[in-house]
Amino acid sequence: MKFIIGNWKMNGSKEEKESMLKSLKGLKTKNKVVLCLPFTLLCGENHGITIGAQDVSNHDNGAYTGDISAKMLKDTGAEYVIVGHSERRLYHFETNEIVKQKATMAIKNGIIPIVCIGETMEEKNSGHTIAVIKKMLLESIPDSGEYIVAYEPRWAIGTGLTPSESEIVTAVKSVFDALPNPMPILYGGSVNADNAQDIVSIPYVDGLLIGGASLKSDTFLPIIKSVK
Repeated sequence: MKFIIGNWKMNGSKEEKESMLKSLKGLKTKNKVVLCLPFTLLCGENHGITIGAQDVSNHDNGAYTGDISAKMLKDTGAEYVIVGHSERRLYHFETNEIVKQKATMAIKNGIIPIVCIGETMEEKNSGHTIAVIKKMLLESIPDSGEYIVAYEPRWAIGTGLTPSESEIVTAVKSVFDALPNPMPILYGGSVNADNAQDIVSIPYVDGLLIGGASLKSDTFLPIIKSVK
């Protein structure tokens, strides 16, 4: 079984969610499909499709206007949550410490965190990919509990660029070797129906984290169907 997780980012409406869920409902696959939706779309009928969130507060509750706690996410039925996505790290200045706190809070409330790590183009070109992602990994993962790691090279997100197979092998193997305990490892960054199967066939890759291509059924379903 592979994980195929769609990240809608700041996109989507109730109508678009309903349309996607109906498309997924009749789809036969041996893989685990998850939709990580904006907070506004988490509640409501999910037609049996597994739902996740895109972020969570590192606080239990209190005077944190605009934040959503893990307990609140649990109330919506969310089973997964993305933490430490590169866009959160870049635009909201989230540190590895904050990401670890969020992952820990998710686990405490029965939600599986998807911990994102990845290098920039500058870090890649300077030969620091492995050092960067190992540091991010070890400082971002929780001390205990079940979680997923998503390796997303920052330079591949939304650019159409994809690392070579050897680059993915080297990066993902380094993540696998650094994990205290075996956990699923996903790849994300410019995934499409043409490259999805090749990527999940790479050793230690347990699935995919998909951005823009997960928004429409005519691009998301072919990816799901291509992963055997």
